[in-house]
Amino acid sequence: MIIKLNEMVFYGYHGVHDEERKLGQRFIVTVKLHTYPEKDHLVRHLPDTVDYTKVYSEIKEIMETHQFWVLEDCANTLADKLLEDFPLLSQVEVRISKPSVPIKGILSSVEVELARQRV
Repeated sequence: MIIKLNEMVFYGYHGVHDEERKLGQRFIVTVKLHTYPEKDHLVRHLPDTVDYTKVYSEIKEIMETHQFWVLEDCANTLADKLLEDFPLLSQVEVRISKPSVPIKGILSSVEVELARQRV
């Protein structure tokens, strides 16, 4: 089974430039949470699956209280934390989009995406 939390918007102070770290900006996070297929047919109640309200809370806490120089570090931190705290997950995919990029040019956003499996 795949559980998706799509386009969660957080305000954070991540980035290389002083202005980004001082003024902050919006970040858009999407996660795909993969459970173990052999156990999916057993899901009947909330304790049988991943509580996505708790997943959202953990992502929000990291995005809004930590500071990262690069999005790659942020994505790694999110993936590691989700796999650590939710044993029913076999894999997570994290995508972080930064719409306001200090690049002299026209683009809608910069994004990093990673997939991490439980080892």
